[in-house]
Amino acid sequence: MSQQIDYYDNDVRLEGILFPTENPASNPIVLVVPTYAGRDDFTLEKAKMMNQLGYSGFAVDMYGEGKTGSTPEENMELMQAVLDDREMLQRRINLAHQTVIDQVGVSANKSAAIGFCFGGLCVLDLARTGSSVAGVVSFHGLFNPPGNTDGNKISSKILVLHGNDDPMVPHESVNGLANELTAVNADWQIHAYGGTSHAFTNPLANAPEDGMAFNENANRRSWEAMSNFLEEIFS
Repeated sequence: MSQQIDYYDNDVRLEGILFPTENPASNPIVLVVPTYAGRDDFTLEKAKMMNQLGYSGFAVDMYGEGKTGSTPEENMELMQAVLDDREMLQRRINLAHQTVIDQVGVSANKSAAIGFCFGGLCVLDLARTGSSVAGVVSFHGLFNPPGNTDGNKISSKILVLHGNDDPMVPHESVNGLANELTAVNADWQIHAYGGTSHAFTNPLANAPEDGMAFNENANRRSWEAMSNFLEEIFS
């Protein structure tokens, strides 16, 4: 049984979808932050899958009113509007986190956030802002530093799951993220999958000419890595 939870960024209503366990106050919760397409079926399915691991899942809305794009162009437009206002992005991901842990009644050290593509950037920013979320996981995420979090202490553990051939994240960006996290003594891991491009977890991704393709091995390995990571941070 899912439940819609509304929260507000000024006058914008954000619509998260919670998939609780039978005893949500006794189990950790994992936020699932969507790709540039918005809080779509892919996001809802990943949030629901958290129940199989013993966690509540919360599908985050970053655009407002559960908006999703129907074409790559619409998706880019929706994402760019939030990316262009990084403080708004950070405010919304922190709002989602605070709202759902308050709603479920768990402490921040029993919460994590995972994100895909644009969502990967969002969960990295959640950690960068000094959130007390226990850990974050980026799947084929974007690494662009926000420029307003330099020197912040990062207490969240970080796992980055990255396709080595992702054209959206050149190798210098991977090194840049490693240097950024090392400089603030963060607990971080970056797993790079060879022969793997962007969107490797999405079975519908089939545009290798654009550097986007599902990769069955990387999808399986990255989910296992995430599962192990969550088990570690919640133990």
